[in-house]
Amino acid sequence: MTREHAGNPPVPEALVPFLQFEGAPEDAAACPVRDVLDRVGQKWTLLLLIALIPGPRRFSALQRQVGDISKRMLTQSLRQLERDGLVAREVFATKPPSVEYRLTELGRSALDPIAALTDWADRNHDRIRAARSAYDASEDGAALSLARTGC
Repeated sequence: MTREHAGNPPVPEALVPFLQFEGAPEDAAACPVRDVLDRVGQKWTLLLLIALIPGPRRFSALQRQVGDISKRMLTQSLRQLERDGLVAREVFATKPPSVEYRLTELGRSALDPIAALTDWADRNHDRIRAARSAYDASEDGAALSLARTGC
């Protein structure tokens, strides 16, 4: 374990309880942080939750708004969000049947943390891209590039 240095910034209070853990739990589903972040960290989750903020959306409208998501992946992602209670699905008895998706109360409760994360990403995107470029130009980045290509 590394030493704590005097110049380190203080740890946010909400994260202090998690500093005691070392390694993954035997049952990852028993850890609320891992269990929830596994879903939130998936590629399409935040984009879909954000797309549902204005109100209910049909499947095709969600696919158009998100853009580069396949029908299969959109279906799978929406089912997972519905299973987690973040999204509700409503089927209308029309011919052909139509389906709308909307945020649940639980899904809406996630919007403030999502807003904070997206704001942070937006404010720091240029810095992250610059860090990637600098890393890729360094010896470590060159070694990583060689490892990826198998050369």
